[in-house]
Amino acid sequence: MERIIEEIREDLSRRITVTADRLADRTLAEDPAYAALLGRAELRERIRLGLRQCVEGLDRGVRGLPVELDDARATGTLLAEQGLPLASLLRTYRRGGRMVWQTLNEAVAAHDPAALPRLLPAAAVLWDVLDRLTDAVADAYRRAETARSDRDREQRAALLDALLDGAGPPEGPAARLGLPERGRFAVVVLAPGAAGAPAGSGGPPEAAAGPRVLWRVRADGETGLVELGHHPLGSVRELLGPLGARAGVSPVVESPADLARARRLAALALRTAPASGGPCTALLDERLPTALVASQAELAGRLRQVVLGPVLALPAEDRRVLLTTLGTWLTCQGSTTYAAQRLYCHRNTVSNRLRRLERLTGRTLSDPAHVVELALAHAAVLQRANDPATSPAPRAAPAPSAGPTPAGTARRSPRPPA
Repeated sequence: MERIIEEIREDLSRRITVTADRLADRTLAEDPAYAALLGRAELRERIRLGLRQCVEGLDRGVRGLPVELDDARATGTLLAEQGLPLASLLRTYRRGGRMVWQTLNEAVAAHDPAALPRLLPAAAVLWDVLDRLTDAVADAYRRAETARSDRDREQRAALLDALLDGAGPPEGPAARLGLPERGRFAVVVLAPGAAGAPAGSGGPPEAAAGPRVLWRVRADGETGLVELGHHPLGSVRELLGPLGARAGVSPVVESPADLARARRLAALALRTAPASGGPCTALLDERLPTALVASQAELAGRLRQVVLGPVLALPAEDRRVLLTTLGTWLTCQGSTTYAAQRLYCHRNTVSNRLRRLERLTGRTLSDPAHVVELALAHAAVLQRANDPATSPAPRAAPAPSAGPTPAGTARRSPRPPA
């Protein structure tokens, strides 16, 4: 068999060149991926080299020598960098292997038809060579693709950082990320330690028909740039629901230049989401009073102390009952009846608690200005519970003397609230 291949070497080389032309034309006609990347001349040359790899591998194989795989690995690396699908590359290699066998048979038949039966053992050698070549090209392709994916991921992360941090003009990064100059965007910030996407996916999953989201994993949590398109801002809740995480969502902005500000507002919205009670998606525009309190830690501390200081100075159970009653009454839009239903107590019990709160704070719930103060102070108390690091702990109010108390205040009650 070695002698036959040696005798037909020159004729086989000429025939391989013709076969490369045929395979190039067929590939361009049947595989759009190749047609989009390579011209006929370049494709023909690469196919010719690939067919010669098969012939040389066959020659070495029948002589018991190892197959050289460096050229196949180089081909796999190069075409991975150019973006050719691996399926297209392997299909061309396998098709080329079959055409090499056909061309080899034609060359042997032209040289000595009687020698064809002696060629049969070469078939097993050729398929083994083809397997080795395709394995080598596929392995190199996957390695190069992984490296390219890592580079693309790092580049995308840098571009997202530039937009979300406001570092430099936004036009370049926005265009390279495929974002329009004008549109509807929002930013999502997940709480640190939130259960995001499965490992390796690069971020939480996107709803197939929902907004486009570009995720960035940071040390302090995951941040998502949402291209809303025609979707309402509320659709972000549906997107984040499966994650079961606390999240803050910015208002809608119309330009990539506003994304850094949107990220800061999303982080602020996250601070308004309750730390307990399960997952919560906090839209900033729905939590503006609480966000206002969260953004001013020092003033929030003064607000808690000045408005609710006497309540905060009560024993823990008294304090909890009054603050819970106030929060429920505010949630129920000032309805004592509805608040009682939520608290599973009598309406009069709620009224008694609220009157005691009025005496302690010197605020009247019938005065809208006082209600605003109480609502903001209550939000400041909740904010401190969510994020203790944002402000110092409130100091207890001084114990009242046994003498008369100033108007609008009251002595501490030795008994728990009704």
